[in-house]
Amino acid sequence: MPSSLIEVRRRYSRPDEAAIIDAVHGALVAAFQIPVGDKHVRLLVHEPHRFSHAPHLEHPERYTLVTVDCFAGRSVDAKRALYREITGRLAAFGIPADHITILIRESALENWGVRGGQAACDVDLGFDVNV
Repeated sequence: MPSSLIEVRRRYSRPDEAAIIDAVHGALVAAFQIPVGDKHVRLLVHEPHRFSHAPHLEHPERYTLVTVDCFAGRSVDAKRALYREITGRLAAFGIPADHITILIRESALENWGVRGGQAACDVDLGFDVNV
């Protein structure tokens, strides 16, 4: 059950914002094999002057940071697949692949409280973390 945050430097239309959230979620479903209904994705729009970027970007207003907090255990291949899936899906919104940074932060199962305050290591998650 990854928890993801998409941070952008420009406003998109409401339908596009929802579609960007769906794109990142779809990438997680494809690469990390999480259940479709396990959707914890937020989008945060920053004022451009409050969100710096690398100076070489051709379209700095399109810089996008995707942070994924997840359980530890995914393989390097699954992470590579996630990077490809996210950049490929966000291209539909005019976001160049080299304007996207993806950060994965992994935590042990015991560091997540889920399903009414239980440690994730004590419940059947319904999916395999080791993909």
